[in-house]
Amino acid sequence: MTAVTPWYTALVLLVAAERLAELAVARANTRWSLARGGIVLGSGHYPLFALLHTALLAGCLLEPLLAHRPLIPALAWPMLALVLAAQALRWWCIRTLGHQWNTRIIVVPGLPRVTRGPYRWIPHPNYLAVALEGVALPLVHTAWLTALAFTLLNTALLTHRVHHESQALHLHLTRPAPEHT
Repeated sequence: MTAVTPWYTALVLLVAAERLAELAVARANTRWSLARGGIVLGSGHYPLFALLHTALLAGCLLEPLLAHRPLIPALAWPMLALVLAAQALRWWCIRTLGHQWNTRIIVVPGLPRVTRGPYRWIPHPNYLAVALEGVALPLVHTAWLTALAFTLLNTALLTHRVHHESQALHLHLTRPAPEHT
């Protein structure tokens, strides 16, 4: 049986801890939003996301062990760089959205749509971060089946979510205020 390297196990555990930190931020932002009349929309898919993200982390550790996947440094280092870039993008999104960031679709009617930071260029940059991480994290230790399965399932779920989120933003948020130069 091929062993999963201790540093890769630590990396996956750090990503898991980061997910817990995200959930803490999301809970606080949920309270903030609901106190200001926030509306929760399209929440039926939320448990599937939680299950998928948990399965990603488990697959990252189990596939290399059970399928005897070697750690290939020429693949591991670029994938690690992508994992770190995904984390940086994710926290840039969280910081840019502030109280409006959440793991659920919650909109506070009347708030302006955020169009700064990464949202200046990409409508859903946090989902790009998730997609990058879902490919890169497993591939750090050549868990290509996990990367493929996550990507296919995440794409299906995100297609559904982006539709609901786009509707919610269109119906409940105001247009952004013009930026002063």
